[in-house]
Amino acid sequence: MLEVKNLMVFFENALALNDFSMEVKKGEIVGVIGSNSAGKTTLMNTISGLIIDMKIKEQRKGGERITIYGNIIYNGEDISALPPYKRTEKGIVLCRERHPVFPESDVLENLRIAGHRTERSKLRHLIEYAFEIFPALKEIKSRKAGFLSGGEQQMLAISMALMVEPSLLLLDEPLLGLSPMIQKMLMDAIVGLRADSGITVLITEQFARPVLPVIDRGYVIENGMFTLSGTGEELMDNPEIQSAYFGV
Repeated sequence: MLEVKNLMVFFENALALNDFSMEVKKGEIVGVIGSNSAGKTTLMNTISGLIIDMKIKEQRKGGERITIYGNIIYNGEDISALPPYKRTEKGIVLCRERHPVFPESDVLENLRIAGHRTERSKLRHLIEYAFEIFPALKEIKSRKAGFLSGGEQQMLAISMALMVEPSLLLLDEPLLGLSPMIQKMLMDAIVGLRADSGITVLITEQFARPVLPVIDRGYVIENGMFTLSGTGEELMDNPEIQSAYFGV
């Protein structure tokens, strides 16, 4: 479904991704594990095409030079040059880190804003589906998003991504700043989402412990470089992973 081939991203002379390659098959949950500043967000921005917008904005204001090499292949098509909105139309949807929402709008309004291009009858169904996945959101659907807890905002951010019916959902560090209980609840919801709708999920995280038990395969990234891959179980049992991420 998705192939990332020999991806290299430079911010001026700083190398953010170094010859990184990976594959995501249809229906999988794949994880990319790495510490802070390992290159995870750059990877997600590049797959989603957001980095192209970033590059254009920097060029216009004479700011940081962004250079991208390599290829992004989606369903057999090279989409490396496509802008982000074109990739969204193809079903690639990014849920960015730190749960971006519209703080002055309530939960229901946020969902409707996210689905403004979705047919109205279909949008109603998608909103009800989001409330099935995250029942807590239904109880606070009239509350302003800015007054939600971090976990509630993350539930809302994922639900907003679902309003455009993604076939490939990109989750960039969805567990950041959340309690272990909320982290587990979100991961269970992601597994349920895949089971219910068949959505393919690519998730980046530095919190490996709640992620590894639910992913089909995982990649470890350090300083923008691929270092290790395997099934979730293989990575859980790897002494290097245990030492780096579990303190064992």
